[in-house]
Amino acid sequence: MKIGFIGLGNMGAPMARNLAKAGHEVTGYDTAEVVLEGVRKAGSIAEAVRGMEVVITMLPNGAIVRAVHADIVGAADPETLIVDCSTVDVESARAVHQLAEKAGLLSLDAPASGGTGGAEAGTLTFMVGGSDAAFAKGRPLFDIMGQKAVHCGAAGAGQAAKICNNMILGISMIGVCEAFHLADRLGLDRQAMFDVASTSSGSCWSLNTYCPAPGVGPKSPADNDYKPGFAAELMLKDLDLSQAAAQESGAATEMGRHARDIYKAFVEEGGGRGRDFSAILEKLTNG
Repeated sequence: MKIGFIGLGNMGAPMARNLAKAGHEVTGYDTAEVVLEGVRKAGSIAEAVRGMEVVITMLPNGAIVRAVHADIVGAADPETLIVDCSTVDVESARAVHQLAEKAGLLSLDAPASGGTGGAEAGTLTFMVGGSDAAFAKGRPLFDIMGQKAVHCGAAGAGQAAKICNNMILGISMIGVCEAFHLADRLGLDRQAMFDVASTSSGSCWSLNTYCPAPGVGPKSPADNDYKPGFAAELMLKDLDLSQAAAQESGAATEMGRHARDIYKAFVEEGGGRGRDFSAILEKLTNG
């Protein structure tokens, strides 16, 4: 396919590279003028969009997604598929679907889970909202960039799934970090704590796959001085989205709200900015 890719940051760049390595003709655009091997550089959004069968975006927030997609629909060829892999609010996702629909274009909201490591390895999980026809057209590309794509429903359903999933992740990581902190205070060896909890009722992704304790479990950012695989400020962004959605829908998410407050304090006052979200454990340990 001829693919335009807009947003070549820490996630977008490896996703675009993987598509190019798989043999697709990829043209990329980023305001930072990123140069990627195998990806043709475009000088504007319009240049990255014109003549493409698929346009993929990976952008920081809903306001930017809305603005960029307004430019995309003005330059895209008929029947182009637009795939937004950003993590944004559900309202913004539905708004850009409507933009695409009015222009006669196919569209998907397809936020990804798996962090920069998953983007590099092509093992992301995509949560997808949109029509059956749009999903069928995008599915081969999800299979290159990731290991799983779940069609969650109509417009905005992908973002809804991502927000709910990452609320679970934020809550569970805090729980795992607090458990290790308590184990330290009780004199329990961290490896023993991991060996017990990872194979019993405490088992979860935050412990088994992404353990926040250095030297325990599979290799994770904790073993690299908490250099971010998933930055704490990105977790805060997702938890803010979850609480905005909870308020709008009337859902009771007390643990989600508390997790948001903890990450807000960690990022804004606790030295968490620029660190992995699992560095909450270090913050607890050091006081």
